[in-house]
Amino acid sequence: MEVAQVLHMNGGVGDASYANNSLVQQKAISLAKPIREEAITSLYCSRLPRSLAIADLGCSSGPNTLFVVSEVIKTVEQLCRKLNHKSPEYRVFLNDLPGNDFNNIFMSIHSFKEKLQTEVEGGIGPCYFSGVPGSFYARAFPNQSLHFVHSSYSLQWLSKVPEGVDNNKGNIYLSRTSPSNVVRAYYEQFQRDFSFFLKCRAEELVEGGRMVLTILGRRNEDPCSKDGCYIWELMATALNDMVSEGIIKEEELDSFNIPQYTPSPSEVKLEVLKEGSFVINRVEMAQVNWNPLEDWNGVEFESERCESVSDSGYNLAQCMRSVAEPMLVSHFGGHIIEEVFSRFQKILADRMSKEKTEFSNITILMTRKA
Repeated sequence: MEVAQVLHMNGGVGDASYANNSLVQQKAISLAKPIREEAITSLYCSRLPRSLAIADLGCSSGPNTLFVVSEVIKTVEQLCRKLNHKSPEYRVFLNDLPGNDFNNIFMSIHSFKEKLQTEVEGGIGPCYFSGVPGSFYARAFPNQSLHFVHSSYSLQWLSKVPEGVDNNKGNIYLSRTSPSNVVRAYYEQFQRDFSFFLKCRAEELVEGGRMVLTILGRRNEDPCSKDGCYIWELMATALNDMVSEGIIKEEELDSFNIPQYTPSPSEVKLEVLKEGSFVINRVEMAQVNWNPLEDWNGVEFESERCESVSDSGYNLAQCMRSVAEPMLVSHFGGHIIEEVFSRFQKILADRMSKEKTEFSNITILMTRKA
């Protein structure tokens, strides 16, 4: 699997699109809002930049894409009014892999800026947008060109499927039956990727620049705990059932592995400390229910989206389909997709009705050392 070619969310605005199936990700972004506000406030007050460069890495497309940018600009404009400063100009860089639906983003920018001008009393400073296609596991920006870097629900994705995992039979990710060499290979790939990510961002951020990352992770230190890999185990159950019925070949399943690693907070902090370019200001964990509507706590979202996701099993299956479908199609072919997700939906609904099911998120705030 060539990850850079197949790892992208479903584009467009159809039933299986990421744009219409990203409430889990929206909830994760919402929960990290206080940390982002802390980062932006301390950054602006310490530097008072006339031109503020913001990068969102793994931006995807849809209603979540510009949410953080809007939030950052509103926070800065409030600070400008409070300090009696002129608004800065905003340079916004939206990064994702080349297969991302950038056209959908670009078509929404004009209305986004118009809406923001009306929402902020007195208007906002000039705002310039750029799309930056490419992997964030490489340099993406010039030296010391960014003030604030944000990424949410992206860094659990690896640059590639780890090598040496051919004996991960019957699994598509880590599980309780994964051999020790497979577990080690996944962890070592995460270490290499995350360390290089930090090195690249350290070169691109100005001294004192801030970075806020929210990563799908796990509370348990065991990489094979349900906390970190249960969702993929349940998808593997659907695929194994299809193997037993002759719909999928066993060797096809055995050669398919998800390029993801859900780290623990200690694993994230260890790599930051080893790389050495950042001060860790804060690390927090938050839980998001597999059905985010169960504990939304009043956060606003479009009512029509709410109405379409009353079935929690269907809701989560569609969410996972918007993320995983391109990888599954690339490996197995498009003819299996409807059957896989029909089975997956039933398995999810069963599990969600019988136990508490949550995603664990790690949010880390860092400052680029001088």
